[in-house]
Amino acid sequence: MITIKIKKLAGDFAENKDIAKDIRINTLLPALEKEEGITFDFDGVSGATQSFIHALVSDALRKYPDVVYDKVFFKNTNEDIQKIITIVYRYMQESM
Repeated sequence: MITIKIKKLAGDFAENKDIAKDIRINTLLPALEKEEGITFDFDGVSGATQSFIHALVSDALRKYPDVVYDKVFFKNTNEDIQKIITIVYRYMQESM
């Protein structure tokens, strides 16, 4: 299981889509190709934009829809971040 500490990479407020894209390309997608689990730890992160979460997971949801739901986890998310993650997942489900 890989753990990505979002605060270390994106700071207190996760909004930089380029950072999310880098995490997706260099860590998330390779892990999912191997069907390896990955946890995004939001400890210390006060918020995130919808565009950050979308850039982080949307491509993975398109490419590995069956694997993502079993292998991608979110930890230490506050209520606002959890709502954004839910919105992105629902949007991707509806568009597929």
